Amino acid sequence: MGLLRQGGNEHAPVAASAAAAAAAAALAPAPHATTVVALRYADGVIMAGDRRATMGNIIAHRAMEKVFAADRYSAVAIAGSAGMAVEMVRLFQVQLEHYEKVEGTTLSLEGKANQLAQMVRQNLPLAMQGLVVVPLFAGYDTGRGIGRIFSYDATGGRYEEADFQATGSGGRDARSTIKLGWREGLSRDEAVDLAIKSLYEAADEDSATGGPDLVRGIYPLVAVVDAEEYRLVPEDEIAERFGALVAQIQAERAR
Repeated sequence: MGLLRQGGNEHAPVAASAAAAAAAAALAPAPHATTVVALRYADGVIMAGDRRATMGNIIAHRAMEKVFAADRYSAVAIAGSAGMAVEMVRLFQVQLEHYEKVEGTTLSLEGKANQLAQMVRQNLPLAMQGLVVVPLFAGYDTGRGIGRIFSYDATGGRYEEADFQATGSGGRDARSTIKLGWREGLSRDEAVDLAIKSLYEAADEDSATGGPDLVRGIYPLVAVVDAEEYRLVPEDEIAERFGALVAQIQAERAR
């Protein structure tokens, strides 16, 4: 009997390892969104994200949207498990709309940030299985008359950022680029240029971050949130600014 019990125990770790391997294999194909950034400027905030989603070393989507309007005065950008992140954004949008209809007023920017933190925290069991969602949230605080940025970790921790933040696989390189170019009182055009430059530099170092695709005409999404509410920067303007950035980099290398 002792020998039989010993043999059964030996098989238990093997079965557990096989189950873990099967779970990992099942999660591996899930597309992941990559790099998003947010920075303050004189009149509000700029939020931007590349368009690539990856499955390991494979490009799953070339033109994924990662920047969304949360409501009229706020925006949310996603990094991590793409499917879970998009579903979280949709639910977040519905909750904010529902609150406004029921209460007759919009939730404060601080309240919106807390609500999103709670949603990220509720995703923790799935995050422990590899389906991590790490958003960026930013908006225009109508009470204070300034732009504000909030970042999160996988446990739902919420942190207000003073000037800028970036997250995702290329977040470190994007953040370093913004750090070198950011200053108080940036104009709208200067902030947009700095955001697209940060994504360009991130794509140059991180294969999961998509740079401008001149052949297909795919460029990062860039949104502005200020007293005039949320709006996307027109794609033709982004294309023109990327063209100027590439020309500048080529000229600097030629010198």
